[in-house]
Amino acid sequence: MKLRRALAALGLGWMLAGGAAAQEVVLKVHHFWPPGAMGPTNFLVPWCDKIARESNNRMKCQIYPAMQLGGTPPQLIDQVRDGVADIVWTLPGYTAGRFPIMEVFELPFMIPSAEAASRAAWDYYEKYAVREFAGIKPLAFHTHDRGYVHTRDRQIRTLADFKGLKMRAPTRQTNKMLAAFGATPVSMPLPAVTEAMSKGVIDGFVLPWEVIPSVKLQEMVKYHTETDPSMPALYTAVFIFAMNPKKYDSLPPDLKAVIDRNSGPEVSRELGALWDRSAPPARKTAVDRGNTFYTVPATELSQWERTTRVLYADWISDMNKRGLDGNQMLSDARALIAKYERPAAKPEAKKAAQK
Repeated sequence: MKLRRALAALGLGWMLAGGAAAQEVVLKVHHFWPPGAMGPTNFLVPWCDKIARESNNRMKCQIYPAMQLGGTPPQLIDQVRDGVADIVWTLPGYTAGRFPIMEVFELPFMIPSAEAASRAAWDYYEKYAVREFAGIKPLAFHTHDRGYVHTRDRQIRTLADFKGLKMRAPTRQTNKMLAAFGATPVSMPLPAVTEAMSKGVIDGFVLPWEVIPSVKLQEMVKYHTETDPSMPALYTAVFIFAMNPKKYDSLPPDLKAVIDRNSGPEVSRELGALWDRSAPPARKTAVDRGNTFYTVPATELSQWERTTRVLYADWISDMNKRGLDGNQMLSDARALIAKYERPAAKPEAKKAAQK
């Protein structure tokens, strides 16, 4: 009888242990985009499907778009740190000055493509910015593709055209850039831009093409100012896809491995490549509406670039004051971007380089 009881207890223990191991983990994923936006549709939903498949449906996402868990976009970074959400997708730059090291990728005329910058951002984070994100487990960093200028009443062709305009910007560096151009920068996250335009609070905004249709901003402006593609992007912004570290630590080893396989440098690169591919279909919505387009030539952009050099000097000075080597950090960021941009060079460019 005692033996049977012992075996029964042992069997029950095994059943409970097996049940705990097979228990489903539901990750609360919070972001600010509308659910139909390109990023959630083309990356987040497939990412969640992939971790569910690789975990045999033991780990799934519950996605909360458009700030459905409450709060504002700038609060997302603290929500994942504090465990309000298990995973968030946001911009560190929404909390101005809090993550200055990664701002190097937001300096004007810095990046040629989102794919190269995103892959570089991960390496740069591992070398310089781990402490900056203490209490947060980054799963990926990426930038968006080329940012452009979009205005309601005035076409931007030269620096003089910025004067007197109130222009929305997403981050501290883009605010500084617009101020250097002569505009009045107005900092606000994406969800606030449509209402600000409709009420005349701002005259325009800087954004990449990707996000514009999801909030119907092509209907709020008439003019779009793009930049000569031979020059680096006018600006970009850094995004973080991050997890609460305690939630990650609570996972069994096999589920941690699923997260590990679906995060890091290659996921960062894939996100950047996704943004690079996003522009043409989004741009077409403004073309179909009959909006007006202008491409600033390289000769004019050179003057814009000279005007923004003070931002580089200020960023380097800020890093130096923090006991870091700002010049070396900038040099490393540029070298990493160049390293990851080379494989993406066009075949004719490669042939020319070989000659």
